[in-house]
Amino acid sequence: MTEDDQLMIRIQSGELRAFDELVEKYQGPLIGFFFRNTRDSQISEDLSQETLLRVYNQSWDYLPQGRFRGWMYRVARNLMIDNIRRQSHDALIKAYTGKQADEDDSLNRLASEVVSPEEKANVKELALIVDELLATIPEDQRLTFTLHHYSELTLNEVAEVMETNLATAKSRLRLAREKLREKLTLMGVTGPQKK
Repeated sequence: MTEDDQLMIRIQSGELRAFDELVEKYQGPLIGFFFRNTRDSQISEDLSQETLLRVYNQSWDYLPQGRFRGWMYRVARNLMIDNIRRQSHDALIKAYTGKQADEDDSLNRLASEVVSPEEKANVKELALIVDELLATIPEDQRLTFTLHHYSELTLNEVAEVMETNLATAKSRLRLAREKLREKLTLMGVTGPQKK
């Protein structure tokens, strides 16, 4: 049984401290997920709080099977889609790298694919470019990419959040990476073979 499953069991039994621990663990990552997808800090905070409240209110519905993160991010994704529908405009995923230190690894992995070691000093600049480019790729590919690289969900968890199968999630991630590489190349950002 995972640590998250144990927290959910404690929440189900009415232990308030367990919910506080869950909030401490996931509020930051949820705000980051929403901010990358909306570029609005107030909406990101509101949606993060709403997600955590829904997790709490639906805790009795949760079955501890080691799938908490996928379940929680599906709640988050659905809230974001509902919010966007209410606003009646498509501001979905205008990425921004207001990232935390623990997310640097994801960006470093992406950067190592497209820049030489000498250029890695510009990772933050590259991250800003990638975040801007994310807004130009299809929604399903953007969400798959951000859930996998920024929220660090496994592809199985991403497939669950996106309510699709693993093969589709892999395909969407591959397409997102290809499109980002192509757009970076067009902007003059090249891989290690070019300086």
